[in-house]
Amino acid sequence: MEIFKIIEPTVTKVPVVISIPHAGTFIPEDLKSKMDPEISSQLDDTDWFIDKLYSFATELGITIITANYSRWVVDLNRYPENHALYSDGRVITDVVTMTDFNGNKIYNDDHTPNQQEVSRRVELYHKPYHKKLNEFLQKTKAEFGKVLLFDAHSIRKSVPGIRPEDFPDLILGDNDETSASPELIKTTIDSLQNKGYGFSHNHPFKGGYITRSFGNPKENIHALQLEMCKTNYMDSSETIYDEANARRIQLVLKETLVNLIETSNKI
Repeated sequence: MEIFKIIEPTVTKVPVVISIPHAGTFIPEDLKSKMDPEISSQLDDTDWFIDKLYSFATELGITIITANYSRWVVDLNRYPENHALYSDGRVITDVVTMTDFNGNKIYNDDHTPNQQEVSRRVELYHKPYHKKLNEFLQKTKAEFGKVLLFDAHSIRKSVPGIRPEDFPDLILGDNDETSASPELIKTTIDSLQNKGYGFSHNHPFKGGYITRSFGNPKENIHALQLEMCKTNYMDSSETIYDEANARRIQLVLKETLVNLIETSNKI
């Protein structure tokens, strides 16, 4: 199994790259056999169908990189050294997580990965994804003088392990306005607000490791994370892709990306 899949644009390339690090579902059998079968059969923290939702982006000239492995093999949006992203009491999942977002144990007793296994997975899965993503960003920057990384995610409407309230429909993260230029941030906010979806900026998510590590506006490398509720494009059970729901949110996403391309061309 390849670690990631690259989907090239179908029209003239633009200086935007979409990263989809959490839509993968593959778990090697030797790892899956050590997991609780009930937990591992559901992969509840997966960003289901986000790659399908954003598939239209190649028609805008955008390159997409999407992970094939489950985030329970390795989480590509966590620090490899396991620095915590937040310190507000929510369940914190590591680069090789031992629990799901609600604190349920993933592994059977006596099969929890040790530090050697964590390091092995970081070397085997985490580093190659980030190396390839960096190559794309540097190549695109060389072509256009700048590049925008758009990190695409989804989450259940309600995850008590993170917070008791439901999440807003759309959550823009830019690491407290440090990972992208003010112009790109403003464009994104203006494109997402007042479109019939609840919107929040940097709360309760402000961007994970990918946004924080790659976003460097002073070097003309900009990064934004968009978290969204699965109910935006799935059915109410959050298990089935809903075409009608998806078409509605895709209109907003397309407008946002078109506007970001236009703004990128001006900065």
